[in-house]
Amino acid sequence: MNKILPLFDEKYVIGLLKEKVLPMYPDFLDIKRVKIQPYKKLIWENTYHVVVEFKTTFLTKDGKRKKLPIICSAHSSEPRKNVFESLEFLWGHDFGRGYLTIPHPLFYSDDFRGTFYRGVEGKNLYQYIKEKKFNEIETIVSKTALWFVKLHNLPTGKARNFNEENSRIATVYPGVRHILWRVKENFPQYEDVFTKAYRIFDNREKSFFKSTDRRWLIHGDAHPENIIKMGSKKIAVIDFTDLCLGDFARDIGAFTQQLEYMSSRKIEDQTYAARIKDIFLDRYFKNSPRRKLNEDIRKRIELYYYWTSMRTATFFLIKDKAEPERAEAIVDKIKTWLASAKENVPARYPKTEE
Repeated sequence: MNKILPLFDEKYVIGLLKEKVLPMYPDFLDIKRVKIQPYKKLIWENTYHVVVEFKTTFLTKDGKRKKLPIICSAHSSEPRKNVFESLEFLWGHDFGRGYLTIPHPLFYSDDFRGTFYRGVEGKNLYQYIKEKKFNEIETIVSKTALWFVKLHNLPTGKARNFNEENSRIATVYPGVRHILWRVKENFPQYEDVFTKAYRIFDNREKSFFKSTDRRWLIHGDAHPENIIKMGSKKIAVIDFTDLCLGDFARDIGAFTQQLEYMSSRKIEDQTYAARIKDIFLDRYFKNSPRRKLNEDIRKRIELYYYWTSMRTATFFLIKDKAEPERAEAIVDKIKTWLASAKENVPARYPKTEE
């Protein structure tokens, strides 16, 4: 029997949460019920990848019932302890307070290779984009910029690299070699553009990192589906699998590309897509007094913007049921950028201002 299967048995889960979670909440007396809702349930003979929510009903000491969402993210072969350690580090640096927050880490299980945390409740930014709720979109985007300012300003002296493989373009999963091999095998018409683009991405990133010892804590997977509106003032950012030390411009480039791409598709207004991207950039840099949007930073944001575009195209090309028609327009945009990029002259980065 696959060892992950007990997490889908209510009786077992209630016992586990009584042991691990109930002592963390002194005002709670008991756990009365757990409703199990899988979000990802990939289970094979001995391996697995699951994300499951336990809608947990607690009994308080004054006889009331309180429902809390508890999430488990577990993988048989990929690390998940780093997620727990990432959340613990951020929670200990004031991300559990105020209106810019994160999920509350609860515990890590070696048995399941899974991180358990208290989930955040609300709708993600992408849902508001699909519903074309413009005021909500602009408010959330503005607060998201502040969340990333808060993250990028954290001192990194005591922060370890929580996901070292994710720190460099060359090694971000599934790796450049694997991507180029898959594209060459299945879509050889794109081999040249992918090869040239990744050479430029890698060279320019390496050039910047050689110019400074400075590194920033970055989210590593910044996009609208990971931004949750919890209330009129409060937002949370989720999914910390890729938290690592890198260039803060990567989060900005990745988020603005995904924001623009998703809003262009769902709202179908390029002018508005550009506007909300500008709202994010303006809010971010106005609240980063030591960080100015100079030409150096613009080039680094551009680098990660087009790298994220390439990752989006890659997803459509190498997933199980490829959708090359959705990748075509993205690749064409990258080709236009490459036509003006100087492949053999890496960007010259002065020492960072910070």
